[in-house]
Amino acid sequence: MTEKKDKTTIILFSGDLDKAMAAFIIANGAAAYDHEVTIFFTFWGLNVLRKEESVPVKKGFLEKMFGWMMPKGAEKLGLSKMNMGGLGPKMIKHVMKKHNAMPLPQLIEMAKEQGVRLVACTMTMDLLGIKKEELMDGVELGGVAAYLGDATEGKVNLFI
Repeated sequence: MTEKKDKTTIILFSGDLDKAMAAFIIANGAAAYDHEVTIFFTFWGLNVLRKEESVPVKKGFLEKMFGWMMPKGAEKLGLSKMNMGGLGPKMIKHVMKKHNAMPLPQLIEMAKEQGVRLVACTMTMDLLGIKKEELMDGVELGGVAAYLGDATEGKVNLFI
């Protein structure tokens, strides 16, 4: 008989660098403790999953505007506090490098390697005009029912 793994779910609502890092640090820690981990990305959190390069997809005017105004990928995120016109993220990345802390792109890769499920909210994708082709490889698509299915079995459920 196989033992059922504990589950951890995280809703990443924020597109801020510091909050995304916290979500992935917790996700990687939970996966290291042999939890099944799901991160559900909704609204501004979807920006973490966006590819940095432009992807040719058909969009309407408002969808194009959203895409233009939102950051593309983990390297382009601002800080929730002390962003200072983009200087804050540069400073925190410098301090992280000095202290040998893993940058967000590496934390994302580690999460993928550990089997953390990255689920993009389809409703939010529709609202913001984000297409699957614009998201990094390995991202699953799902609605709120998919998240709730995992969360009802979750031992730890977080909203970031």
